[in-house]
Amino acid sequence: MEEGTLNSLRHLCDPENPDYDVLQWDTREDCEVRQILDRIADKWSLLVIAILDRGTLRFTELRRGIDGISQRMLTTTLRQLERDGLVRRTVHPVVPPRVDYELTPLGVTLHETIQSLVTWTEAHQREIAMARADYDARQHA
Repeated sequence: MEEGTLNSLRHLCDPENPDYDVLQWDTREDCEVRQILDRIADKWSLLVIAILDRGTLRFTELRRGIDGISQRMLTTTLRQLERDGLVRRTVHPVVPPRVDYELTPLGVTLHETIQSLVTWTEAHQREIAMARADYDARQHA
């Protein structure tokens, strides 16, 4: 990529820019908005955030609470969420070492947004099920 191109592309991701196109994040990998959405919208991140909304948990408690997640995937997810400022990791100086995870204030605001999506899904799940059944029936007709 040519020098200065990255800054130019990021500028186009800025909603304050008059040339901003809301769909740009979906097509350009270098846009920070797309990178953040990719991170927070994956299933493991959503589940970790949902579980941590209940309070501070240790790694093993998190792993037990998320069906199907591997130790490696949970470690990776927690590191990414910590890097993004959504999760706080606290190491307690005891033997054996104890590590706790909790949502940061920023993570709490994200959980509120996720909860709105879950509430919408619960309210419309029957409509979606009917639409799926109608679609499937048309595909097999």
